[in-house]
Amino acid sequence: MSERIVLAYSGGLDTSVAIGWIAEATGSEVIAVAVDVGQGGESLETVRQRALDCGAVEAYVADARDEFAQDYCMPALKANSLYMDSYPLVSALSRPVIVKHLVAAARQFGASTVAHGCTGKGNDQVRFEVGIQTLGPDLTCIAPVRDLALTRDKAIDFAERNNLPIETTKKNPFSIDQNVWGRAVETGFLEDIWNQPTKDVYSYTDDPAFPPVADVVEISFRAGVPVALDGVAVTPLQAIEELNRRAGAQGVGRIDIVEDRLVGIKSREIYEAPGAMALIAAHRELENVTIEREQARFKKTVGQRWTELVYDGQWFSPLKHSLDAFIDDTQTYVNGDIRLELHGGRATVLGRRSETSLYDFSLATYDTGDAFDQSSARGFIDIYGLSAKVASEREQRVGGSPDLSAVPTLNKTDAAGTATDAGDDA
Repeated sequence: MSERIVLAYSGGLDTSVAIGWIAEATGSEVIAVAVDVGQGGESLETVRQRALDCGAVEAYVADARDEFAQDYCMPALKANSLYMDSYPLVSALSRPVIVKHLVAAARQFGASTVAHGCTGKGNDQVRFEVGIQTLGPDLTCIAPVRDLALTRDKAIDFAERNNLPIETTKKNPFSIDQNVWGRAVETGFLEDIWNQPTKDVYSYTDDPAFPPVADVVEISFRAGVPVALDGVAVTPLQAIEELNRRAGAQGVGRIDIVEDRLVGIKSREIYEAPGAMALIAAHRELENVTIEREQARFKKTVGQRWTELVYDGQWFSPLKHSLDAFIDDTQTYVNGDIRLELHGGRATVLGRRSETSLYDFSLATYDTGDAFDQSSARGFIDIYGLSAKVASEREQRVGGSPDLSAVPTLNKTDAAGTATDAGDDA
């Protein structure tokens, strides 16, 4: 029996050609695995049949949309995950779910090697291979583009020579990766970072400069996960899809950044993530209402580290697993509703309510009924500033008084008692 190789299959030119290319180069049988994470386009059955027509001995397809939304996008939402404070991990989140299905297929079909279509200069090669070797330490990884010299011109020539059922004449100027959490666009004229994106770059979002009437949506959360929109129960997948539509119509979620790739280069990336960015805006505000101050401060640190791990392909790592436990614990009381206005490229919080809120009106108000004991403030300030005061006294004792020469001299009051220069701010 021939060796078998599982190939991560998208249905496009490169991975369609890779089926025969790998078979010729290695003498192995190729099993194509296509995973639907909400990227749209052709049906899974169409993709499956193309893989078989291109020479795959088996073609495995999986509808992983609900799995992706529930088990991968929701943890990112709980972490308010934004790489470099901007990017909601659109591609990075989809790789581990694809990896999981690739390894499962390798076990099912007795394959010893897993192949993917990544180049040698991107992040995804790391995400795929680190994930594969973590879940299947005995498996070998290859990348036809990187390891078997499968360039685009060779791919087109191979497809035409072998009459493969795949379009070879059209060449999109961009490299695009998309799923239900968002859309990533790079290359082409975007590689000149002075160039402004043109309208044809965008697909998930309409032009925010010409928005329709403002759209107000009420998002209900339980334990940090959206469970209803405008009072109608939804699954995580339904919440993302509906907000992709509504926020996308308002131009919410357009991102243009120069990004630090894992491999050490900077890359210009355009992202569209209307549903993700709207959900993160709402979730973050609900956390402001429901999470205790010190816990919230530390969670930002944990969330940033979690984001870096996922971006760097460490979804299955021990540290990421431990951080998951902390983040999940912080979500216990993240319950309630956020009223969000979607308009002109912005998602703006208009209202908040929660039965597990830490906001106490009687403590916050400055009006009658104020329950805050202001007489406690002086003693608190004395103790809170004591260590800095003692350190300052030592500094002045050893090094002299601080230099205040740069501070303007205050003028004396005139005969009428009116200050001629000094302020009288309360």
